[in-house]
Amino acid sequence: PAVVAQFHRIMDQQVDHLQELIGDLLDVARVESGTLSVEPGPTNLADVIDEARKRFVNGGARNSLMIEVPPDLPPVMADKVRTVQVLSNLLSNASRYSPDGSPIRVELTFDGLFAAISVVDEGRGVPVELLPQLFRKFSRIGGVDRGGFIDSSGLGLAICKGIVEAHGGRIWAESEGLGEGARFTFTLPVADQEILASRAQHLAPSIQSQRQAGDKVRILAVDDDPQALRYIRDALVKAGYEPVMTGNPDDALRLTAEEKPNLVLLDLMFPGIDGIELMKEILEWADIPVIFLSAYGQEDVVARAFDLGASDYVVKPFSPTELAARIRAALRRTQNPGHAEFPDPFSAAALQIDYALRRVTVAEEQVRLTPTEYGVLYELSVNAGRVLSHDQLLQSVWGPERRGEHRLLRDVVKRLRRKLGDSADDSTYIFTEPRIGYRMVNNPGD
Repeated sequence: PAVVAQFHRIMDQQVDHLQELIGDLLDVARVESGTLSVEPGPTNLADVIDEARKRFVNGGARNSLMIEVPPDLPPVMADKVRTVQVLSNLLSNASRYSPDGSPIRVELTFDGLFAAISVVDEGRGVPVELLPQLFRKFSRIGGVDRGGFIDSSGLGLAICKGIVEAHGGRIWAESEGLGEGARFTFTLPVADQEILASRAQHLAPSIQSQRQAGDKVRILAVDDDPQALRYIRDALVKAGYEPVMTGNPDDALRLTAEEKPNLVLLDLMFPGIDGIELMKEILEWADIPVIFLSAYGQEDVVARAFDLGASDYVVKPFSPTELAARIRAALRRTQNPGHAEFPDPFSAAALQIDYALRRVTVAEEQVRLTPTEYGVLYELSVNAGRVLSHDQLLQSVWGPERRGEHRLLRDVVKRLRRKLGDSADDSTYIFTEPRIGYRMVNNPGD
């Protein structure tokens, strides 16, 4: 009887494990096909954290939990079951790669528009170069877990990414390297519509001014999938934008010239046509932000798109809330003159920057910059004389989810220097601070 009971326990454990694996495979397939079921509604994050805590403790947790929740948090728009799934997965990962008994902290912050939930551990940490790869399918931190084997499917973080982005949020990882622990953070939009409206008006005055003047922001969307194009159109109309749609990438340049859109949404892949090359042609015609719509798991191609001037990318499937938020962020970085306060013009040697006109000249010759290149130059110049770290620049220009991708920043700075006639070996404008970041020459007018 003892042997039979032991075999029953083994079978029960393995069937549970098999059920989890099947659930992960189904979820990641739903994420990739755009059929993941998410039903957001006003949700109390304290209840979500408590439910995830119970699962963690009942699962035989070997780490203590320290939960920091500020008072009077508003509800978020979230699917409670799916959000518990995300937080439980992050807690499980933190425990898997942390020493027994070490604390795991759950922190909650709120900025008026989004709530940010962080899981912080003191475990093995993550090499900086691996941070961008963590949310890919079958990606693991490496090696074996503390029990001597890997018992995860390698799908958990990819599923978390799909769930969070379906809510209109973001998820990213931070770590100082091996042995330094890790922080995983995801965001969810708040449910208080009055706060959302007030925050949106504060963050995007140029968009609000255009709407009040009766001039809607025009968005050109290029996608050869009719179903995706209808979804994008409905999302843009709901967000108050004026959509210009085409399923033919050959029409993109003509529509850019004729319709003069404020922003372009581009599918990353077209049959027989490289979406990145199409973006380069558009940027030669007009200085406008381009956001790519990427199939899930195309991070390498997306990195190339960033290198060549893309403002952002949105992973399919995406929610209307996320798409609208990404558009607002891209437009804020390239506000139209007259709708915001701009710093005084910058001058150093032969370089001149007129922020109000968004015009850059060297020896009175205009320099054409992509939105990303201009964003980096803007951050360096308005902080002239100060050293900005790699992660400060990555967060300011691309967002917190790109922190750690120092190669991406180095490539942009390299192109920027070339266009300005600068050199890393004999710098006139942009100086490298080894292993720290960059600084720009002081503005003589200061």
